Order: sequence, then C-alpha cells, then structure tokens
Amino acid sequence: MKDLILSLQAVSKKINGKEIIKDIDFSIQRGEVLGFLGPNGAGKSTTLRMIVGLSRPTSGKIIVSGYSIQKDYVKAMSKVGAIIEGPDLYDYMTGYKNLEMLGAMSSNVTVKDIMSAVKLVGMEHRIHDKVGTYSMGMKQRLGLAQALIHQPELLILDEPTNGLDPQGIYEFREIIKNLATEKNISVLVSSHLIAEVQLMCDNVSIINQGKIIKSANVHDLLSTGEVFWVVDRREEACDFLNERFHIQGTCIDNRIEAVVDVSKLETINASLIHAGFKLQYISAKNKTLEELFLSLTNQQGIM
Repeated sequence: MKDLILSLQAVSKKINGKEIIKDIDFSIQRGEVLGFLGPNGAGKSTTLRMIVGLSRPTSGKIIVSGYSIQKDYVKAMSKVGAIIEGPDLYDYMTGYKNLEMLGAMSSNVTVKDIMSAVKLVGMEHRIHDKVGTYSMGMKQRLGLAQALIHQPELLILDEPTNGLDPQGIYEFREIIKNLATEKNISVLVSSHLIAEVQLMCDNVSIINQGKIIKSANVHDLLSTGEVFWVVDRREEACDFLNERFHIQGTCIDNRIEAVVDVSKLETINASLIHAGFKLQYISAKNKTLEELFLSLTNQQGIM
C-alpha cells in the first residue's frame, strides 16, 4: 500500500465567527495527483492556505508525511513545495539566479538540487536567461522548479495553468504527471479547468460551501453514465434490473432510463436477453467530470 503523504481530518475554519470550512476530510497517497475542485468562494484557497501554514485551522488535524502542521510546522513544511497565488519571480535576474537566491535560504539546497529541479521542468536551455524574457509558460515552469529544489514529497499548486495557452497547459500537465509517476511526488492541484483535472489527476475532491461533497477516483467517477433501453415488457424489465443489479430504472415513454456503471453494461444486457427480454435499442452516455461537477454543485447551490 502506498504511503499517506497528506491527511486532513475533521478540519474546520472560522473567520469573523463565520464557518468557512466545515469539518472536511481528504487524503493523498504517495505518487498520487489529486484534483481539488470547487466554485469560487467554495473554500479551495482557504484550505490550501491552511495546508501550507499561512492560516491556522480552527479545529481538526493536518498531517504532512507524518508531521502535524500545528505541532511540528518546520518538519511538515520541509516536505512541501507550493505555488500559491503564482510564483514570486524577479524579472531582472536570470532563472538560475532566482533559484539560487531561494536555495540560499535553506542550508540543505545544493547546486545539484537546483539543476535537478531545472531538468525536471525542462528549463536547461533557458535557465541562464533573464526571467523578463520568459513566456508565461516558462515562468510557470520556473515557479515549479522553485517548489521542487528542496525535493518535496508533496507539491501544492493553486490554479497552476492560469494564463497559459493550450500548448503551455499541455506541457505543464505532462510535467506534473511525470513528477508523480517517475519521481513518486504527490500533487494537490486546485484548478477551475475541469477538463484538465480530468486529464491530469488520479482522484478528485469536490468542495462546495466549505464542505467536501464528493471524493472519488476519476476513472471510477467517469465510468458512470446515463443509459436507456428500449425493451418489451418495460415494467418487468425494470423490476429485473432492480432485483438483479440494484439498478433503479425509470420507465419513460417507451424506454427505461437509469444511471449505470457503463463498464458493466455488456453483462447487464446479456442478462436481460438471457431472461427473455427483447432489446430493440440501447444508448449509453458517460458523463464528463464537468457535468458531474456542475450537477453536484448545482444541487447544493453556490455561495
């Protein structure tokens, strides 16, 4: 089993007497990329700020690589690299000098560490150019290198692809996936680009009105789809689906509609035929992560 790198346990946050974050729980395993989604005002940034120690939780526990943020902050933060509210860069200095200056703040960062981070983000050929000559995508890469120079176990990224063009978004996504698969770094990424989260992340946690309303594996989440069957003896077929597969179907006009794990559809259809039902037509549509996100957050309403 993979190591637990980040754990939030019953975390709440009150600001001016108002509960902004409400008893949330989620965790990240080593080498996992977790997408953190929510509408504006849902509590994403407040949660990230608590994880990196910029804000203290009112109650609950935040554990990073076995260290409590509240009780052992320095050791916990030694395991974290983060880009919150964009990288802090000096345009008049070279990329390397920016990294060197940041590295000088820690006695443990070596030249080898800096160049290793540069290589990880693909900046070898431009690292000695001034940051003012960089594109937005290259600045984001340099910011990522800043977060990586002390070899963190957990990387926290807040809206990392903001302002990037499609090519830059693709390149950044591939870097993140490589960090997780090749370097076993855990990544918590907050983003409003839901399609990107779908392509980048292993798991997703959706927050709305300060509560986690859904945490799931992205693949499992997207295996659920809307299915309808045009079949004879609809009422009997509906009862059969419920009894055999615990599928709550609804008879509408000449068809049965239900939400089903699409990966099991072949077995379900074969069972209907074997039971003597005549299937005239079958249609299945997987929901995108965006559709699921909107349906979940709209059910609760948005702050």
